[in-house]
Amino acid sequence: MPQRSVVEAPNPLREGIRIKNSPEPCVMVIFGATGDLTHRKLLPALYNLALEHPLPAGFSVVAFARRPYSTEEYRQQALESINQYSRQKPVNPQVWENFAAGIHYLQADFNDPKGYEKLNNLLNLLDQERGTGGNRIFYLSTPPSQYPEIIQRLGAAGLNRSRKGWTRIIVEKPFGHDLGSAKELNRQVGKVFKEDQVYRIDHYLGKETVQNILVFRLANGIFEPVWNRRYIDHVQITVAENIGLEGRSGYFEEAGAIRDMVQNHVMQLLSLVAMEPPITFDANSVRDEKVKVLHALQPLVGQDVVTNIIRAQYGPGWLSTGQQVIGYRQEPGVSPHSTTETYLALKVFIDSWRWAGVPFYLRTGKHLPKRVTEIAIQFKQAPLMLFKRSEAYGQVEPNVLTLRIQPDEGISLKFGAKVPGTEMQIRSVNMDFFYGSSGFREQPEAYERLLLDCMLGDSTLFTRRDEVEAAWTFIQGILDSWKNEPPETIQTYESGSWGPQAADEFIWRDGRRWRRP
Repeated sequence: MPQRSVVEAPNPLREGIRIKNSPEPCVMVIFGATGDLTHRKLLPALYNLALEHPLPAGFSVVAFARRPYSTEEYRQQALESINQYSRQKPVNPQVWENFAAGIHYLQADFNDPKGYEKLNNLLNLLDQERGTGGNRIFYLSTPPSQYPEIIQRLGAAGLNRSRKGWTRIIVEKPFGHDLGSAKELNRQVGKVFKEDQVYRIDHYLGKETVQNILVFRLANGIFEPVWNRRYIDHVQITVAENIGLEGRSGYFEEAGAIRDMVQNHVMQLLSLVAMEPPITFDANSVRDEKVKVLHALQPLVGQDVVTNIIRAQYGPGWLSTGQQVIGYRQEPGVSPHSTTETYLALKVFIDSWRWAGVPFYLRTGKHLPKRVTEIAIQFKQAPLMLFKRSEAYGQVEPNVLTLRIQPDEGISLKFGAKVPGTEMQIRSVNMDFFYGSSGFREQPEAYERLLLDCMLGDSTLFTRRDEVEAAWTFIQGILDSWKNEPPETIQTYESGSWGPQAADEFIWRDGRRWRRP
């Protein structure tokens, strides 16, 4: 008996953004397929796409890694990962059977030319047996040090072009360690792949609320007219984590908060909030406007770095879970003399007609009280002439529009309202929208949206070469200035707090205060 198709009601928040057509059959080759990212994110995301029917019949996965597994052993590991990490549980046996039939494991070293010959033969076989039509996606889920080798080998084996279909490559962050390495990586990628084949992925751009920033601004006539320096006092972007290193001391000692969070995630959020409306909603138009924001950032160099940046490390303390934790310099693998920042607060300005004089306060940190990512737009205070003689005068707070990226995705608007009664008393109240209780379909994970967009050839939510280099250009000025700063400029904050006292003083100097999420 044929299955009945289920037609879901369209989500109005995606109208005009989600491409409606299904992708063509294709093969996704995952380099580093035994790693944590693949098992926690990629395989569950692909399974969920198969479950919700965006994936075409014949879609296949080639897991390319060095460990000596058979295809059956790898399929079993994939099933265990999906059972553990998928947002939709338990696994549907019929969907899994069809999905697993397209999974193949290929054991080879990343630097072995014979491995790429085997890969080419397997891809050609899948084209014949599963009808994938020469369409291929290569996903680099490996340490960044492996990127150049894999890219070069793909080019040498002729896998950077397909005779029949299309070829794309997804590159995970970090995109370089500094401006020089980012340019070199882009050069190496550009020698083998054309720019329109390259999809630099930042999973923050796949989050539903991040995508909704542009819809909220540009689809509602009441907000875009006040989205400028005439009405907005300042903007705060917070990316807070309540975890520590989680065993990644080697990586974090080299990266620090500025490379781990600010150069990519925070810059993406900043550019989406501040960009001009694109001419059309296509990949290049949107990314053109984002790049303009990054180019318009006032450089932070020399004394400006000292004045406008606070960096700090977490010390011992207690987390909100009741767990007592050690300080950063006591963590295994961290130098006792480390100057790597786990907390960073910046004040930046954008030299544009829309944003001239409006400060953007950016902060990120580890071992903070809670995990939260949000954008808070604080509007200028109303003139209040009517209330100056009233007891309510000192009770009126500025309006704040808050876009919550994670967790509890949603939007909140704070405004003043009169308290019922005979006296003129004003109290701030919130008008909230929560995705979780909105009645829309369950939100897809960020990787689901981004992997599907790559299959569709939509690069809107991926980072372009010039965007990467523009962000690094801004960050490089800070990194260069830090080289001349003495170690004592690194502040310390108690684990479980919202950062160092210096960060509060930093914003108090401007007559403002940090919002407490």
